[in-house]
Order: sequence, then C-alpha cells, then structure tokens
Amino acid sequence: MYWTIALELKYDVCVASQDPSNSSEFSLTTTPNLLTMARMLLVPVVVILLYQRTPSADLAAALVFAVASITDYFDGYLARVQKSVSVYGKLMDPLADKFLVVSSLIMLQEIGRLHATVVMILVCRELAITGLRALASAEGVIMSASPSAKWKTATQMVAIPLMMAKDPLFGIPIYPIGKILLAISITLSIGSAVSYVVEFFKKLRIIRALGSKLKRTKGSAAEEQE
Repeated sequence: MYWTIALELKYDVCVASQDPSNSSEFSLTTTPNLLTMARMLLVPVVVILLYQRTPSADLAAALVFAVASITDYFDGYLARVQKSVSVYGKLMDPLADKFLVVSSLIMLQEIGRLHATVVMILVCRELAITGLRALASAEGVIMSASPSAKWKTATQMVAIPLMMAKDPLFGIPIYPIGKILLAISITLSIGSAVSYVVEFFKKLRIIRALGSKLKRTKGSAAEEQE
C-alpha cells in the first residue's frame, strides 16, 4: 500500500512539473512576486531611516514608503495582466502590506508623532480581520474587499508618509494633513471591520442553511429509493 501511495505522489509531482500553469503558479521569480519581495525589503530601510531622527532622513523614509506603496499597486496589476497569480503571491502580498504599515505606525509612535492608542487600534483591527479572513476561508466564505476598506488603505498610504516627513513642504503643512487623513483612516478601519463581521455571519448563515437543505433533500431521496 505504501509503495502505491509513493508511486502516486511521484506521478503527481511529475505531472505538476510538466504543466506550465502549475509551474507559474508555484514560481517565486515572477515579476509581481519580485515586486512584493522588494516591498518587504524596503521595510527595514524605512525603519532605519526613521531611527536617524533628522529631517532629511525623515523625508527619505517618506519617499521610500511611497515607492513601496506604489509597488503594491503594480504587483497586483501585473499579476492580473500577465495571468501570473501564484501561491507565493497570495501569501506574501498581504503580509508585505501589513509589515510595511504596522512597522511604520510603530516607528511613528516611537519618534513621538503618533499616539500609542492609535497604533493599537489600527494594529488590532488588522489582526482581527486577518483572523476573520482565515476563518472565512476555512468555512468556505468568500470575503471580498469592501469600498470602505479600499479607502482605508488609500488614506493610510497617503497619511503615513506625510507624517514621516513632518516639516512643511513647499509651504504645505503636510503633517497636519497626514493626521487628518489618519483620523479618517481610523474611522474607515472600524467601519469596514464591522461590515466584514456582519458580511461574514450573513454569508455563513446562508451557507449553513443551504447545507442543511441539501442534507434533507438527500435524506428524502434516499428514503424514496428504499
């Protein structure tokens, strides 16, 4: 029996290696994946620059964060256009986003530009939604990104670099603007989190109801056959 299982596994691996679609799905070196990895590598660069606590380093950190944020758009766009959506990309892309945002928020609190309560709210929200998505996946519930969640991400990606740079740029008070945008982001974060929870339980009830109905239908059909 064990020899049979081993041969079947060897056959599956050979077939998968010869299938072009499978090879691209498990490829780590696609352009979108390389962009995602570059975004992850830029996280410590942002942290190190902010630790310098100088206006020039702060501006450099803001620029690096902006570049990293832009790669988030392009890796998803290229993955769809090139049809190179991979398992690694599905894993690394959301992780890279969270590493970048959470690290930046913690550093902003470290250098005294953000209250610890704000960081806790935003980080706890990310952890809660990550857990909810994992549960939804296990239950077969598809959780698509809501419009408020997309706006939350957009406002965060603009607010954080503005708060990093801090000093007025071309006479524009970017730090106060960043604080206002982050306040908007907090509101959107809480609102989108509530909508995710409501949507999850609504869809789960529908799935459970359909499952129960299907079981009753199968039971009735079996009784009729007997």
